[in-house]
Amino acid sequence: MSSPAPPVDTWLYPVGSGLYCEPGDFYVDPGRKVDRAVITHGHSDHARSGHGAVLATAETIAIMKVRYGEDCAGSFQALAFGETISINGVSVRLVPAGHILGSAQVVIEWAGRRAVVSGDYKRAADPTCAPFEVVQCDVFITEATFGLPVFRHEKAAHEAEKLLASLAAEPDRTHLVGAYNLGKCQRMIRVVRDTGYDKPIYLHGGVMALTDLYGKLGIDLGELHAVSESDPKSMRGSIVMCPPSALGDRWSRRFGDPVTAFASGWMRVRGRSRQMGIELPLVVSDHVDWPELIQTIIETEAEEVWVTHGREDALVHYLGSIGKKARALALVGYGEEAE
Repeated sequence: MSSPAPPVDTWLYPVGSGLYCEPGDFYVDPGRKVDRAVITHGHSDHARSGHGAVLATAETIAIMKVRYGEDCAGSFQALAFGETISINGVSVRLVPAGHILGSAQVVIEWAGRRAVVSGDYKRAADPTCAPFEVVQCDVFITEATFGLPVFRHEKAAHEAEKLLASLAAEPDRTHLVGAYNLGKCQRMIRVVRDTGYDKPIYLHGGVMALTDLYGKLGIDLGELHAVSESDPKSMRGSIVMCPPSALGDRWSRRFGDPVTAFASGWMRVRGRSRQMGIELPLVVSDHVDWPELIQTIIETEAEEVWVTHGREDALVHYLGSIGKKARALALVGYGEEAE
């Protein structure tokens, strides 16, 4: 009689450097420099420089090189979605996570058991990245950034229509849209384009490099201009994309009396938008909201759910109440980048 398959947590578990696969001798999104890392996506709380070898999608590798330099890892190996490789006898493949361009879930199979490390993910449509794919598994490792029932994200197209309506109502005011420079900025530009806006969009220097990269990787974002090379008068009544931190600093004063907008899932919390002085909150998130989070967990048919970061306690409690085995991993360092 064959022996039962070893539980996943005997060979995939958190250590000081991050989530470690012992038989494969690799880490997923490690928080410290390691010899071998599998990276889910390019945000800095998941992708760090200095690893000996990095396995990721080609897009994530390109993002890492723009952010950290061409030599930010000892070596890179690009893995296409759906392609399977063996690392010391452990099967590894990447499937889309729907979070940002190049974002992936890591599907790890060993000794007859399958674990899926989702990284950050969303289920909403996003024209700048491949859509999330559900993978049935024994253990599903999930984020819980918006892991409270209060969080229900709006459709991005609806929020883009809100932005364009404000432009029409305030045609003499520049609209400054704060959006995180990797993923959110480029998604907002594309969604605004898809809503019918074809005028030039202006870019703060802090969002230029990654927006240029999206264009090089095939994401059409229309006509874009650098704020630094444009006359403030020409930007009146236009959309200017910038990092959220720029909304309240000296840089924004050149626009006179701009409308300040901020695209984030946190804009669902009215107190946050008021505290930040945001005139036009746009509830657009690159993470799953509460209904999508629960839907995804159920669809994976996972026997166990491990929660890496976010509202771990609330999600673990809820899953226990519906008969799901769940626990918090509390990995250090995740969730540090802005939403």
